[in-house]
Amino acid sequence: MAGHAFWKSFRMFAPLAPEALDAIAAAAQARHWAPGEALFRRGDPGEWLVALEKGRVRISLLARSGRELVLRQAGPAEMLGELALFDADPRSADATAAEPTQGHILTRADFRAIAARHPALNDAALAHLSAMLRDTTEQLESIALYPLRARVARFFLFALIQLNGDDIPEGAAIRLAVSQGELAAMLGASRPKVNRVLQEFREEGILADDGPGVWRCNATALRAEAAVDA
Repeated sequence: MAGHAFWKSFRMFAPLAPEALDAIAAAAQARHWAPGEALFRRGDPGEWLVALEKGRVRISLLARSGRELVLRQAGPAEMLGELALFDADPRSADATAAEPTQGHILTRADFRAIAARHPALNDAALAHLSAMLRDTTEQLESIALYPLRARVARFFLFALIQLNGDDIPEGAAIRLAVSQGELAAMLGASRPKVNRVLQEFREEGILADDGPGVWRCNATALRAEAAVDA
């Protein structure tokens, strides 16, 4: 059973008292998914959220043409399927394990029972959903209104902030768990164009290779690129 530290690492549960966290930990069920296994598919009944502990999950939509649009990649300390706690609508996207993945599911029924005993959970959930909406707005803005260099810079900055908070040290390193093709899909661009921007960032000292999949970042230069208007 995952303990306090695990559940408190999630934005929605961070403000809760130990008693509420105990109730969530007791109700949650551990699950494992193999690479390529679906956590859920678009159109499936939405009855639970999953809190990820290990691994990586690809959130995507599949067009009739067969082309996959990657919405985001989720990893440890991220949640999926929160909306299922508040409505009975079907899942709106596919969630597929990209590597061996471990998490804990919390059903809508258990969430509501816990919230009835610990009303602070409802307030925390509302704050979390508001933050999700702001994040989605920012993501859409990045894709629709910014040139590709700014989109790449904003992607790296967002990842750095998740690891370090707002005070990003100069020369901070980050390991990307996504391929350049997956990165291109998330940014709404072709792989050759994203590769070209990454090469430009290398040449300009904005990014530097620091081992397989690891990038050392010039945070000041990334911020300057991210702020460019379309």
